[in-house]
Amino acid sequence: MPTPAPKPPSRADCTCGTRSAAAEPAVDRPGGTLLEDAADLFRVLGDTTRTRILWAIADEGRCVCDIADRLAMTPSAISHQLRILKQARIVRHRKVGRSVFYTLDDDHIRTLLRDAMEHAAEMAPPARPGGRRRIRT
Repeated sequence: MPTPAPKPPSRADCTCGTRSAAAEPAVDRPGGTLLEDAADLFRVLGDTTRTRILWAIADEGRCVCDIADRLAMTPSAISHQLRILKQARIVRHRKVGRSVFYTLDDDHIRTLLRDAMEHAAEMAPPARPGGRRRIRT
């Protein structure tokens, strides 16, 4: 007869004395969890092209053609990525006449982007030829 799998430890098994149910933040909410929402945000931000777009519009609004010129990409490719960023509420748009300008949605996104760039700059020098270093996940 096979041995039953051991039970995972419970809160009652913790002997370090630092855990308490009241001290943990409530991350559950109807329709999902804050942790899942945060993971989705990082998933969207994890694309290099989208990060380049965000960096291009970090300080001022830009139209699709301006972003495309700055990143040496087609306006169609930029529009596709902007649609994803809009759906994730990372960027917003503003119409001025026939032109549409894109900006970061709010200061939280700007802070997150700048903190990520600062953290990347503090990382060890690139370990691969070509100047890029991959982080294994």
